[in-house]
Amino acid sequence: MTKTFFLLALFLGLTAGVGYNQYVNGLKPVASDHGAEIKLTVPTGATTGQIADLLKEKGLIKNSFIFRVYARLHRFDGKLKAGNYTLNTSMSLPQIMSKITGGSVEYITFTIPEGFNIRQIADRLAAKNLINKEVFFDLVANGDFDYDFLNGLPNNEKRLEGYLFPDTYKVTATTTEREIIDMMLARFAREATPEFRQKAQKLGLTLHQAVILASIVEREAKVDKERPKVAAVFLNRMKKGWKLESCATVQYALGQPKARLLNKDLQIDSPYNTYKYSGLPPTPIASPGRASLQAAVNPANVDYLFFVVSQDGRHVFSRTLAEHNRAKAKYIKETFND
Repeated sequence: MTKTFFLLALFLGLTAGVGYNQYVNGLKPVASDHGAEIKLTVPTGATTGQIADLLKEKGLIKNSFIFRVYARLHRFDGKLKAGNYTLNTSMSLPQIMSKITGGSVEYITFTIPEGFNIRQIADRLAAKNLINKEVFFDLVANGDFDYDFLNGLPNNEKRLEGYLFPDTYKVTATTTEREIIDMMLARFAREATPEFRQKAQKLGLTLHQAVILASIVEREAKVDKERPKVAAVFLNRMKKGWKLESCATVQYALGQPKARLLNKDLQIDSPYNTYKYSGLPPTPIASPGRASLQAAVNPANVDYLFFVVSQDGRHVFSRTLAEHNRAKAKYIKETFND
């Protein structure tokens, strides 16, 4: 008798009458035909016994005890990997074990578009069942993340606004809220290079201010090549001590997007209302992508002070109020309605 069979006989002998034939039968697939595809999520930290019970509940194995015996005999204890798996009832127990120990995890992909604010990000992640919103926002406000660009930011639900970088990410069903936030912050860190920071400093901007400006550019500009000009307009207005008068910041203050702002909307008393208050708002208003971040620290060398969006989404830039009014008359019938 080999060592394996000796161990098997000894182990089964200590159980309530589970014999060798039952063991062999328990290794066979539940279904003898093509079977049924079944999704299985193995939670982080699950024990071999807990995983065995999950497999039995899902109808993927015949006997959870035999699964534990097999794992012990083949030294798979502690090697089963958390994740989201697609299994089939036609798979044998060894095949299932191989897949779970091999980490053949089913990944979930999500994309955060440029210009999403933190609530839109949370909504998208929640829609994919990737986060608990309460946990997510608590981490946004109070989570300890080791990135220097977060130093000094106040602990509130807007703390990470603008820093959760818009991109496509790949996670598993067991990826935590903290891990998702951290990977998005790490992606932003790749953009916040020393060169980026130096360029911001030359413009008289802190890193935080550069991100705020980039977020406004992201929400205002529709065409990538025009983003440096849009950034230049806001920087030129700041140099003159003018209000930015960005509709995008007012939209953020309102909390809900509107197809067209009304004159009464411009009266909202909020530090994000750049028609009412001078300077940049206190935080970014969205997550800027690379094009907007680069535009914020590489503004076009122009003296424009105004712009208006034409019907095709492009901008018409003006140096004087008279030029701007003519552009508005040409491209917009009515900028605001009461």
